Amino acid sequence: MMADDKDILILDALKKNARASVLEIAKETGLPNTTVHNRIKKLKKDKVIEGYTIRINPQKIGKKIAAYISITVDYQTLKKQKQTQKQLAEKIAKTPGVIETDIITGGSDILVKVRLKNIEELNKFVTETLRNLDGVEKTETMVILKEAID
Repeated sequence: MMADDKDILILDALKKNARASVLEIAKETGLPNTTVHNRIKKLKKDKVIEGYTIRINPQKIGKKIAAYISITVDYQTLKKQKQTQKQLAEKIAKTPGVIETDIITGGSDILVKVRLKNIEELNKFVTETLRNLDGVEKTETMVILKEAID
């Protein structure tokens, strides 16, 4: 299924507010209520919409530091351990504080986004957790100064 312009309008409205009613989305998009209702139903059926989520204010729960950590993988070690890059990334993704883990191209192999309490917790995460995982050759940490809102 390919999403058309109307689907994109509906998805954009849901992205802003996943709890918006069909009526609210219809008003925002200029589409009839029944069109919005039927299209949302179809987007769910076709697994374009896989679920709804919440956006948490990290400051309110004490997670004041965010950072990206690029990881260079030691493929020789992974090979000896009979482990893949994907398995390493999945292991990292399950670590507390990790928001996102992606396998990437370029100078690094894995990019991790973390959100932690403070710089000490970030230091401990990098030096004691990440760098001690078999297959992690080196890391580069980039602290986020200001997050853009999408």
